Amino acid sequence: MLKKYLWVFFVSMVPIIELRGAIPISQGLGLPIGWSYVVSIIGNMLPVPFIYLFARKVLEWGADKPLIGGFFSWCLAKGESGGQKLQEKAGRGLFIALMLFVGVPLPGTGAWTGTLAASILDMDFKSSVLAVMCGVLLAGVIMMIASFGVFGVLLS
Repeated sequence: MLKKYLWVFFVSMVPIIELRGAIPISQGLGLPIGWSYVVSIIGNMLPVPFIYLFARKVLEWGADKPLIGGFFSWCLAKGESGGQKLQEKAGRGLFIALMLFVGVPLPGTGAWTGTLAASILDMDFKSSVLAVMCGVLLAGVIMMIASFGVFGVLLS
């Protein structure tokens, strides 16, 4: 059982997949939804402080390197466009906008992109992490509900 939870934990840390993929995987593995939710949130949030503090610097450093430059430039562009969209829509409500950006489980929105966007927008660390955490909690609830629906249909 620990091995299954480790899978869920590590999948929730992977960019793009994150908790949006980890919770359905946990249900496919037959794990209890409550513990899966907690493990997925911890795994999804663990990289957030590191992303905020270091990702922008690393991406800027690597953007002109031969082998990695294209990917790093793409990541920077993704974070910048996400940040610009957030700022345009949010105005003064940037915290709520970041929370909803992270919380709505769509491709390209999540803790990784949201944290990078917050870093690029120079949001303060505490507000960024709190908004991302609220968004991850929201995304987890949405994915639990969706997983119950999908697996309920498949198992009946």
